[in-house]
Amino acid sequence: MTKTHQRGGTYFLAPLIAGALALASPLPAAAQAPAPAQPAFGIPKEGVTFETGDTWQQNGQRMRLYGVQACIRGTTFTNQAGGTVDCGEASLSYLAAVIRDTSPSCVPVAQIAGAPATIIVVCTAQVGGQTLDLGTILVSQGFAFASFSNDAKPVYMPYLVAELTAKQAKRGLWAASDLPHPNTLLFQSVAKK
Repeated sequence: MTKTHQRGGTYFLAPLIAGALALASPLPAAAQAPAPAQPAFGIPKEGVTFETGDTWQQNGQRMRLYGVQACIRGTTFTNQAGGTVDCGEASLSYLAAVIRDTSPSCVPVAQIAGAPATIIVVCTAQVGGQTLDLGTILVSQGFAFASFSNDAKPVYMPYLVAELTAKQAKRGLWAASDLPHPNTLLFQSVAKK
């Protein structure tokens, strides 16, 4: 597990997040459905352990972004300088920087049993006077992907649209010609079983 990275900063993320404004989507349907009000919570500046580019622990609880799939740690791509980079670490670093710079507010939408239990969350951040969905920021900037259900359907279609737009523009990780797309790898591992 990796503690908060000190990479990025408002100066680094501002132009990237500004691009997400054009792709800003409403909250996922899971967050819009009428349900008992769940209290919103912030992500603290200290004591957060980032596990992947879509999952972190805070206050002894594991949080995972709804509908988002990060690069898998241990997979690599070649950056523009010709160096080999861990794709999962790149996703993780970007998530940590966005959280640090935007101080998102999250709402729990589901829980998966385990030790510790995983709380599925939808998070929003204030950027340039607008409220943006954290998943949209990550996916539209090319540092995360739309997750798929076991029946190979996107969990949240606007994230797939944001992913395809980022891919076409070669944003973020999409600039690499050898990007190890996590959904391709996950579907391959399921097919082998």
